[in-house]
Amino acid sequence: MSERELGQSAAHRLPLPWWVSTIVVVCALLMAMGAVLALVNPGMLASPGETINGAVRVYAGYVFSRNLAVAAMLLATMITGSRRGLVSMMILTAVIQVLDAVMDCFEARWSLVPGVLVLAFLLLLGARSLNRCAGSEPLSS
Repeated sequence: MSERELGQSAAHRLPLPWWVSTIVVVCALLMAMGAVLALVNPGMLASPGETINGAVRVYAGYVFSRNLAVAAMLLATMITGSRRGLVSMMILTAVIQVLDAVMDCFEARWSLVPGVLVLAFLLLLGARSLNRCAGSEPLSS
């Protein structure tokens, strides 16, 4: 095994920095809470005063599925120690958050935009940190 491979292998065994684990757990909890809210109270997905109809319930079902899947995969990749998988999930979740922020701007839900963008930034910061720890290994191993 080369020195580079030994270094990368050691990086994969290192525990995650506490702040990265905290970001992942908080984000997974927020995503899971969003999933539960979409299922239990789909009216929260619509503007105040809007009628909740079948279309809103279908949309809420998709939000439930998406958010719960992302939350589960964030936690699963963190628990299994798959740094590459965790970095990928963190980037995917950050992209989802940015797209959600764009939609929040489009729908004039200005109070949500800062929090969503901060979460996206923290996820990208954590992914960058993990990627640096693991080194720039090729995808085909």
